Amino acid sequence: MAKEYSRTQRVGDQMQRELAQLIQREVRDPRLGMVTLTAVDVSRDLAHAKVFFTLLGKDSAEDIELNLEILKDSAGFLRMLLGKSMKMRSIPQLHFHYDESVRRGVHLSSLIEQAVAEDKRHDKGEQE
Repeated sequence: MAKEYSRTQRVGDQMQRELAQLIQREVRDPRLGMVTLTAVDVSRDLAHAKVFFTLLGKDSAEDIELNLEILKDSAGFLRMLLGKSMKMRSIPQLHFHYDESVRRGVHLSSLIEQAVAEDKRHDKGEQE
C-alpha cells in the first residue's frame, strides 16, 4: 500500500495549526489584520516552509503588503516559538506568501453571476 500522507504533509499541517494560534496570540503588532493561514508547504528536506495566508475584511494591495512585511519581520520569532511547541530536531525557515486563490475565486464567482444575470435579461427580452 502506497503512502497517501507523507511526512512533509503531516509536518505542514501541524505547523499550520500551531502558527495560526501563535500568530493570533503572540504577534503583538496592532497593524496586523485578521490573518487566516490557508496552507503550509514544507520542502522535502524540512529546511523551508512556504506559509500561505489570506486577510479577512481589508484586502487592498497596501494592506496585503503591510501584513506581509509584519509576518516576514516576525518569522524568526514565530520559528523560535514553533521550536518550543513542536517536537522536531530542526524547524523550517518560514517564508510567507499571500494566497490570491480566495480573491480570484470571489472575482470569478461574481463574473459568473453577472453572466447568468445578463443571460436571463437577454432571454426575457427575446420572449417579449
